[in-house]
Amino acid sequence: MAREFTKEESDILRIVQADLPETLTPYADIAAATGTSEDKVISLLQTLKDEGVIRRFGASIKHQRTGWNVNAMVAWVVPDGADVDALGRKAAEHEHVSHCYYRPSSAEDWRYELYTMVHARSQEECEAVIAELHDGIGLQDYFVLTSIRELKKISPTYF
Repeated sequence: MAREFTKEESDILRIVQADLPETLTPYADIAAATGTSEDKVISLLQTLKDEGVIRRFGASIKHQRTGWNVNAMVAWVVPDGADVDALGRKAAEHEHVSHCYYRPSSAEDWRYELYTMVHARSQEECEAVIAELHDGIGLQDYFVLTSIRELKKISPTYF
């Protein structure tokens, strides 16, 4: 069942889904902008996190500005009968993997179903991470889709 939000909650979430105020008191500033209290803002965010509505709440770093300039989506063939959940968990444990997805494919010419997004500081490091994943998860057949240019990257807007 979908959760219904009050106007006050929607107003708060409209602000936090974008960039937080760059001040020493962001929650107090959000409260002032929405006509509520800082305690209510913090309580709402904690409640939504506890309910699983908000998966995580944290900083989003522009990785290119920190030297992580090489990215690759690695598509893996998952053999019939393999435990894709266990493979995904193992791949997701790697510190250079930011995303791990399972997308079943029915296309005869595209058998890849497990995807890992790898971030590295150099092409050599990226290749080493892919080799570590290959050895660590034990999947033999994979295809590397190297990022050339980021065209769009934003968070979804819900409110």
